Amino acid sequence: MGSQCSKNSVDVVPPAQSSSSSNPRYSADLNSYAAACQRDPVLQNFDSAVRESTTRAVNTVALEVEFHSVSLDSLREVTGSLLDVNQEVVKVILECKKDIWKNPELSSLVDEYFENSLQILDFCNALEKCLKRARDSQLIIDVALQQYEDETTQQTFDERRYKKTLQELKNFKDLGNPFSDEFFLKFQETYDKQVTMLKKMQLRRQKLDKKARSLKSWRTVSNVIFVSTLAAVLIFSVVAAAIAAPPVITALVGALAVPIGSMGKWINSLWKSYETELMGELKVVDSMHIGTYIAVQDLDNIRIHVNRLEIEIESLLQNAGLALREEDAVKIVIDEIKKKLSAFTECLDNLADQTAKCHRDIMKARTVILQRIIKHPSNSL
Repeated sequence: MGSQCSKNSVDVVPPAQSSSSSNPRYSADLNSYAAACQRDPVLQNFDSAVRESTTRAVNTVALEVEFHSVSLDSLREVTGSLLDVNQEVVKVILECKKDIWKNPELSSLVDEYFENSLQILDFCNALEKCLKRARDSQLIIDVALQQYEDETTQQTFDERRYKKTLQELKNFKDLGNPFSDEFFLKFQETYDKQVTMLKKMQLRRQKLDKKARSLKSWRTVSNVIFVSTLAAVLIFSVVAAAIAAPPVITALVGALAVPIGSMGKWINSLWKSYETELMGELKVVDSMHIGTYIAVQDLDNIRIHVNRLEIEIESLLQNAGLALREEDAVKIVIDEIKKKLSAFTECLDNLADQTAKCHRDIMKARTVILQRIIKHPSNSL
């Protein structure tokens, strides 16, 4: 309501200016309101509407002050002005309410996150079984190499000199690829759900960012209610003066003036409550977003290590098959296996480490999110 907010000058001093000198306790609020007007176009429009209604009512009544009487038309003008102010208040509040006091989808989003995280843990268990089969293959290869060394040092003229070595290579080949088609289907299903979850988190984060930006609406609402109340006090003060201030009207004016400070505190408490709720939800969603992002990265790394291990295993299986088909090639095959065994072992260890990391990351994320939920101010979860 300050002069800085209005584009049109009026003859009557606006409530913000006239009250700041006579009511020093409101000066800070009025200064805050004037500053808010400069920043908020919605508040500027409201300010202009209130100034116009208040000035019209005050001018109408002020003309009859010297006669200490107020006509019915003047009272009708006052009432109409107050209704105009109230309508502007309702309009602003309803507009702000579109983005306030909403907290949808959070509970279902949390439920979905925990369900998906359990699916990853289940996938990790399936991967552990694959790793165990790969370890078994590694042990068989080690035994085959040892058998080869033993049979090489033996002086024998048996047609099948490397009988035990070939048997171990056959056992290795029969064990085959530790990663079944079912495993890859499970991986893809788990991965797709995590990617979908990540997109949902990103969308939810965008909505919350929009809500965070709309927090200034509360300041607008606070200023709207504060100034509309102040305008009502000013109008009633003029009416009281016009009719020689009967005790009832004087008491009414005083009663209207008292709640202004408490109303501001109440509105501020609502705003702070919403801000706390929103910040709490942001922390929960951020934790789930980070946890899901890390899970996707872990699954990507697991896929890379699985592919590398598959390549190494396939190469070893081809070598074993060659030895089984052509026994004369056993020495060449064993030399190739020795060269590739270290790479196979390294890939196996890397995959085991990545699997353990994925499991740890999921458990840690679940713990962090549970802590966020416990601290969340809302009981909606």
